[in-house]
Amino acid sequence: MIRYPLQVYKKAFGGLSAATWYLSVVLFINRSGTMVVPFMTIYATQQLHFSLSQAGLVMAAFGTGAIAGAFAGGKITDAVGFYPVQVAALLLGGVLFMCLGLLHTFPTLSAGAFVLSMCNESFRPANSTAIAHYSSAENRTRSYSLNRFAINLGWACGGALGGFIAGHNYHLLFWVDGGTNILAALLLLKLLPPVKHIRHSKEAKQALQDSSPYRDKIYLWFIVLLTLFATCFMQMFGMQPVFLKTNWHVPEQRIGWLMAENGIMIALFEMIVVYHLENRKRPMYFVCRGMLLISVAYVLLNTLPAVFATSVLVIALITVGEIMCLPFLNSYWITRTQPHNRGSYAALITMAWSTAQVLAPAAGSQLAAWAGFRTLWWVISILCVATAGGMWLLDKRENRYLQELLKL
Repeated sequence: MIRYPLQVYKKAFGGLSAATWYLSVVLFINRSGTMVVPFMTIYATQQLHFSLSQAGLVMAAFGTGAIAGAFAGGKITDAVGFYPVQVAALLLGGVLFMCLGLLHTFPTLSAGAFVLSMCNESFRPANSTAIAHYSSAENRTRSYSLNRFAINLGWACGGALGGFIAGHNYHLLFWVDGGTNILAALLLLKLLPPVKHIRHSKEAKQALQDSSPYRDKIYLWFIVLLTLFATCFMQMFGMQPVFLKTNWHVPEQRIGWLMAENGIMIALFEMIVVYHLENRKRPMYFVCRGMLLISVAYVLLNTLPAVFATSVLVIALITVGEIMCLPFLNSYWITRTQPHNRGSYAALITMAWSTAQVLAPAAGSQLAAWAGFRTLWWVISILCVATAGGMWLLDKRENRYLQELLKL
């Protein structure tokens, strides 16, 4: 009974390079300190006495900075390589997290959130490029899933610890978050040797321009739909904690455990799911079903009793939908890239999620303040269904195009 699950895990996690594992260790340490962002809305409203709309705008500043950081990170990665960008982003981000805890007014906190997020998000295109560098074509999807495994296991630890710290001292969150950023940078320097950056020749630069993601129309539509979906999905980290605190009166410690539930489920099951489902059907088959499941989860916030058990069920359903969606979204975009343009594609993916960081808190807080949380959850649910339909139509169109090519 015990041996079979262990064999499944061994197969799911086996065959990955040592460098991929080292990079995941760095990400785990970094994400174990992820405490500020999940509790920022509560911190702004409960400790700094901002209005819900102001708190939403602070979170939107995080998203705006993330867009700028993703774009800049992609450009700098192409210019100097992924290794120095990752180290610099982690070190500087650590210092900026500590500084952010010293800002207590709406203008200064918003500006600080923008600068911090710009620095932090420059890490992501470089990190995506690093994962591709350290992996092979045969295990690339699982390498990205291991990356998510580390992130979400760290998120589970950080969410639980963050809820405990927030219940006693909100300001300590900023110091712990900043310290883990710096520790992650030092580990990266210790575990992984610097990678020499190969400058592109003139021919390679021309090929990079010719195969730009901005000329890939199907991919651009995919980015639009991904942005819409991410805006819906990220309500779980922005407006849902506020809803649970103010409407259902769930204490911070329990909200922290709910965030940990999401990370623990992903850490336990995502690699197994990817191992068993990968290559069985087209990626969008699983993506669409995951989006529909997330839609159902948001509906339950309006239809089930306002008790803690309901919030546990809702987080579980959203997490299962996330496990269905995100790994196969990565599978989709990775297959459209080549080594010379992967950074550009990765930057655009990061910018999509960063745009959602702007839209999710801004739109979510404004809609909740104007029409109430009940209306917000209905709107989010409907948008998830619409996005799933759009992804299905996009995949159907691309599949038809590929079949026509095969007939030529």
